[in-house]
Amino acid sequence: MAEHSSGNHSQDMEEHRSTYNAFIKGSIALSLICGFVLVALVDFRFAHKFNVFTGFAGLILGIVAVAIDVRAGDRWFRSLGVLVLFGLISAVSVS
Repeated sequence: MAEHSSGNHSQDMEEHRSTYNAFIKGSIALSLICGFVLVALVDFRFAHKFNVFTGFAGLILGIVAVAIDVRAGDRWFRSLGVLVLFGLISAVSVS
């Protein structure tokens, strides 16, 4: 059975905060990867030339950018920039 003491709440709160921060970071990373997958799927289906190449290249570069941002900290500018750039390239190749 778990022991409940009244003197160790600060350590429990730090563990709670670190778990919460890791959950938020993982949720943001997963959301960005889902965005890259959606843009790649649009590129695979609707692009007129080099659809497979641009789809996979954007997907791989996006996952690498998300992995770098996860390791770097709380700023997601690199991943968002790559996602916007990938979306613009896909929009140009679709039209």
